[in-house]
Amino acid sequence: MNDTAADIVRQSLGRRRRKQTMLKAFGLGAILFAFLMLGILVASLVSSGYKAFTQTVITLEVLVDPEEIRADRLPRGGFDDVLAATLVSRIPQVDPEDRAQMKALEGLLSDGAQFQLRDLVVDDPALIGQVVEITVPLSDPYDQLAKGLIDPLTPEVNRRVKDDEIGYFRTLEEQGLIRQALNTWLLTNADSRFPELAGLKGALIGSAWALLICFAISFPLGIGAAIYLEEFAPRNRVSDFIEVNINNLAAVPSVVFGLLALAVFIGWFGLPRSAPLVGGMTLALMTMPTIIIATRAALKAVPPSIREAALGVGASKHQVVFGHVLPLAMPGILTGTIIGLAQALGETAPLLLIGMNAFITSAPDTPLDSATALPTQIFIWADSPERGFVSRTSAAILVLLTFLITMNAIAIFLRSRFERKW
Repeated sequence: MNDTAADIVRQSLGRRRRKQTMLKAFGLGAILFAFLMLGILVASLVSSGYKAFTQTVITLEVLVDPEEIRADRLPRGGFDDVLAATLVSRIPQVDPEDRAQMKALEGLLSDGAQFQLRDLVVDDPALIGQVVEITVPLSDPYDQLAKGLIDPLTPEVNRRVKDDEIGYFRTLEEQGLIRQALNTWLLTNADSRFPELAGLKGALIGSAWALLICFAISFPLGIGAAIYLEEFAPRNRVSDFIEVNINNLAAVPSVVFGLLALAVFIGWFGLPRSAPLVGGMTLALMTMPTIIIATRAALKAVPPSIREAALGVGASKHQVVFGHVLPLAMPGILTGTIIGLAQALGETAPLLLIGMNAFITSAPDTPLDSATALPTQIFIWADSPERGFVSRTSAAILVLLTFLITMNAIAIFLRSRFERKW
């Protein structure tokens, strides 16, 4: 009988080892597949978005003609005519009397070039009558041409830039006036209808305001609710009902929180649409269940001996919780909070419902000003027909991923730095 049992064990041992090997292989394959998909995603974003971090600019020596620009008329003046005259002096094949050629030539510069010159002269009217060196961006079609995204060999009818316009561009390029520069406007400008001027400043500040408000609301309320439920609440049907609903809220689609915010914060309370205040309050509702669950898990991880020892020396229940248990659980609480905030940073649906996808051309100064957020800015650019927004959409996604990776890295650091082994 014993020999028979031993034979059965030996026969099954090889089968169990094969199953274990297959299980390990499936697990390793799943991990490799996940890394492969992640690599493909990042590679596609980098390949299409890295060009947005550079901008084609032109450096011109502009005569601020006093006949066009007068000190008593500032900020009005013919700043576009002054820039056009400078380009004509550099491109001899252009006839100043030919309106079609002049219109094509003026289209070489971004629409923001004249305002850049205007601001320079308004700040220092003494520049009128002098030659000023100024670096301005080219318009989006010429930026695409410089980056190789427009093929000059394509038939002219299928190109945004005509043959004579390419000739103007090449003439300026041969004179060494055109170059590729780091696109600081991507982070220092707010949104714009023109891709070469569009930036993420408004979205970055809007996201910062929303996350700050989200943290200020969800962190203390989430920790307070978790401490009460874990340490003080009696075990009855009411506390069980609350616990079940908190777990359910953590799984509710984010669009539901957006509908709730639209009905309550904007509909009932009359708070302004597109405001980071409403966005932060909406994200706080969505983040709070995650913080409560993470906080309760961190409190449970503290050994009962800590509580018993504190109670044994005469500490009250409040002293035990706030003087001993909570400080020991804080690393886990912070980790869960940061992960919850990182999730909130990437949410789009609730922010769309409260109007944070509006076209905002300035950065918000207060939480009540209209603003966008990084996810909604990506949504706006992805929906834009201009080709220049394609690379900027990918660049904005890379910026968002950088923030998410940074926040998760902070959470990992806090967990490894302060985590205690019991």
